[in-house]
Amino acid sequence: MRRRLADPAPTGSPARRRAGLAIAARVIVLAALAVLAVPAARPALAQIPGAGPELLSPDRAFRLSARALDADTVEVRFDIADGYYLYRDRMSFRVEPVPAASALLPPGKRKHDAFFGDVDTYRGIVDLRVPLKHAAAPGEMLTLYAETQGCADAGVCYPPNPQQVRITVPAAGARAGDFVEPRSKRLFN
Repeated sequence: MRRRLADPAPTGSPARRRAGLAIAARVIVLAALAVLAVPAARPALAQIPGAGPELLSPDRAFRLSARALDADTVEVRFDIADGYYLYRDRMSFRVEPVPAASALLPPGKRKHDAFFGDVDTYRGIVDLRVPLKHAAAPGEMLTLYAETQGCADAGVCYPPNPQQVRITVPAAGARAGDFVEPRSKRLFN
């Protein structure tokens, strides 16, 4: 069998199949990266002049702060910017090293969402409590882990937004400390 010079390997050969598989794998990886990157990039792309409404970073749109009320309870506050809302059922909280019980969430405002159907949402300032499964020691440092998801009225929804904040348990009988915000992790405004 004679091979043409332009054919480095005969059709159906292992080398040709490997080359085809390598190209297909690259295309699949690039397509997956594009799909994953687009939703995460929307808030950043919106900062480009002429690319749409100017959006806040999720940390600014949904400002988190927390404090230990006492050895048994963490109070969490979200200061949600005008034109933005958080989904009530897309909130989760964890505390370390003392485990937390289920958060006590206030009722939200009902909204029909094009993506999620009828949902409860929060706007403005939202205070909630996260009870601890057992008392923390006075002066103990706790880390609150919060994951939330929200949208802008402009039609852009953010991917889930994990945040964490470190708080100190007050001494027995002492008043609760001030609200503490997470350290900045901003990648864009």
